[in-house]
Amino acid sequence: MTERRRCLQRLPRSGLVLQLIRVMANNVRRGHDAAFKARVALEALKGEKTMAQLSSEFGVHANQIRQWRQKLLEELPQVFSDRRKKFDKENEETTSELYRQIGQLKVEMDWLKKKSQMLLLKKKGD
Repeated sequence: MTERRRCLQRLPRSGLVLQLIRVMANNVRRGHDAAFKARVALEALKGEKTMAQLSSEFGVHANQIRQWRQKLLEELPQVFSDRRKKFDKENEETTSELYRQIGQLKVEMDWLKKKSQMLLLKKKGD
């Protein structure tokens, strides 16, 4: 039995302590998807509820909600800018060029494999 478990067993079993033990046992980072972050950030942006209320409602720390709200405020103007469209178009062109190069390299590698096998067979036949 680990020292941590022994220590926890000696604690009184009140409701608060049991809840604390469960939280400590499940001390794992949670990942949130973009839709959840956006929903929480929008609620924070509305200002209808306090950070503490939002924190307890969504189960996320208030500082995390502040960070998501700040990121939303920083990136919101870019949604309507033409630079974003230009960036997306350039990104798409770059991606298509890279896929073309990958295809070309795959064809070349298959050809080299075939030729190397032919050379090995020819060498063994001599």
